[in-house]
Amino acid sequence: MSSSPSATAPSDALLRAGIDRSLRHPVMFFLTSGAAWLAVSILLAIIASIKVHYPEFMDDCPCMSYGRVFPAHINTLIYGWGFQAAFGVLIWLMARMSRQECRAAGTILTAGHVWNLAVLLGTVGILGGSGTGMAWMEFPRFVWPGLLLCYFAIVVWSFIQFRVREGERSHVAQWYLLAAMIWFPWIFITANVLLNCTSGHPLMAAAIDAWFKSALMFLFFIPLALGTAYYLAPKLTGRPIPSATLAKLGFWTLAVVAPWAGMQKLAGVPLPVFLPYLGAAATVLLAVPLATAAVNILRTIFSSEEKLPKSPALHFTLAGLMGVLLLAVAAIALNLPGSSLKLTQFSISGYGFEILAIYGCFSFMMFGAVYFIVPRITCREWISSRFINMHFFFSAYGIVAIVFGALFGGFIQGSAQEAWLQPWETVTDVVRPYAAVSTFAWCVILFSNIFFFAHLAMMWLGLGRRGPAPTLMDSPANLAVPAAPQSGH
Repeated sequence: MSSSPSATAPSDALLRAGIDRSLRHPVMFFLTSGAAWLAVSILLAIIASIKVHYPEFMDDCPCMSYGRVFPAHINTLIYGWGFQAAFGVLIWLMARMSRQECRAAGTILTAGHVWNLAVLLGTVGILGGSGTGMAWMEFPRFVWPGLLLCYFAIVVWSFIQFRVREGERSHVAQWYLLAAMIWFPWIFITANVLLNCTSGHPLMAAAIDAWFKSALMFLFFIPLALGTAYYLAPKLTGRPIPSATLAKLGFWTLAVVAPWAGMQKLAGVPLPVFLPYLGAAATVLLAVPLATAAVNILRTIFSSEEKLPKSPALHFTLAGLMGVLLLAVAAIALNLPGSSLKLTQFSISGYGFEILAIYGCFSFMMFGAVYFIVPRITCREWISSRFINMHFFFSAYGIVAIVFGALFGGFIQGSAQEAWLQPWETVTDVVRPYAAVSTFAWCVILFSNIFFFAHLAMMWLGLGRRGPAPTLMDSPANLAVPAAPQSGH
C-alpha cells in the first residue's frame, strides 16, 4: 500500500531537516571562508589594477609587484573562493537530491581546514616570489598534492550518496555536478604531473597550461554553475525544465567539445598547426552547449515571472544565466582565427573572458545558491533585504564594467599592437583608461562583498531573524517575527 501524501509530507520534512542538520557546519564553513578569500582576491585585484595605470604604486614593496599580485589575485579567486563555494553548494545539493544525510561531516570539515591552509601557503608563496609562473597553477609545487587529497576527502562522500540514492532516476542537475566532480581530478592530475613531475619542452608546457585553464573553466566551474541553476530554477518557480532534449544536448555537447578548447591562445607558435585551430574551433563551438543550457533554464524562470522580482536566489541565478549567454557570444567573438583571434590573443580580453566565466557566471550562480541554502541549514532567515540588494546591484554593475571594459579594451589594445610602426608606449597608453575603470569597478565589488561576508557570518553565528516569511528583494524592510523556525524545502 502506498503512503498517503499527508503521511509522507512530515517524513520528507524530517529527512530534509536531517540532511540540513548534518551538513550545517561544513557548508557554512566553506561558504564563509570562501567569502573571506573572495574579499582578499578582490583586494589583490584592486592593487594589480592600480599598478597598470599607476606603476609607481607600492613600488618599494617587492611582494606587491604586479608579477606577484596578479597571480595571487587569480589563484585566490579560483582556489580560495571558487572551489570552496563549489564544495559548499555541491555537497548540499548532492545530499538533498540523493536524499541521504551526510555521515562524514567531521572529515569534510577537517579537509576544508587543510584546504584553506594550503591556499594560504600557496598565496604567501606567490607573494614571496616562489610561484611557478604557470597561469592558474602559480602555487608552489608542494601545494597541489595537498589540494588534491583534500578534494577527494570532500567529494567522495557525495559519490557514495549518489550511489545509494533512493530510486534509479537522476536529475539533470546531478549530471552536471557528477561530471564536474569526475572531470576535475583528470584535469588537475594530468596538468600537474606533466608540468611539475616531468621535464619537457617549454612550448608544450605552455600548451598544457593553456589547456588546463580552459578545461578548469569549462569542465568544472561552468558545469557546477549550470547544475546549480538546473536545480534552483524549478525549485524556486515550481515549474519543470521545459525540454529534456535540450538538457541532454547541452550536457553532451559540453562534454564532447570542451576538452579540445584552450590552445587557440598559442596560435603562431611552433606547435603542430592544427592544435591552435582545433582549440579555436572548439571554443567557438562551446557557444552551443552554453546557449542551449541557458535558454532551457531561462524558459523555466520566465514561466513564473511573478516570483522573479521577489527571490534573491532567482535574481542571482538569472544574472548568472545572462553571463552564460554573454560568455557564449564572447567565445565566438574572441576566437575567430584570422580575424579577432590575432587582436585578442595577447590582450586584456583574455582576462575579461576569464572573469566573465568565474565571476559573471559561476560566482553569481553560487551567490544564488547561498541565498537559497543558508536559511535552510541555519533555520534562520536573512537579516536584511537591503544587504542583499546592495550585494546584487553593486556586484552586477561592477562585473559588467570590468568585463565589457576588458573585452572592448582588448580589441583596442590588439589593434594598437598590430600597428607595429608605432612606439610600444601607445599600447600601454591605450590600456590605462580601461585599467582605471577596472580599479573602480573592483572597489565597488569589494564594497558589495563586505555586506555579503558580514551577512553570511551573522547567519552562521545564529543572528538571523526567526520568522516564517522569507527575505525578499522587494521588501523595504524585514522585521523579526516571533515564530518557530522552519526547515526549508
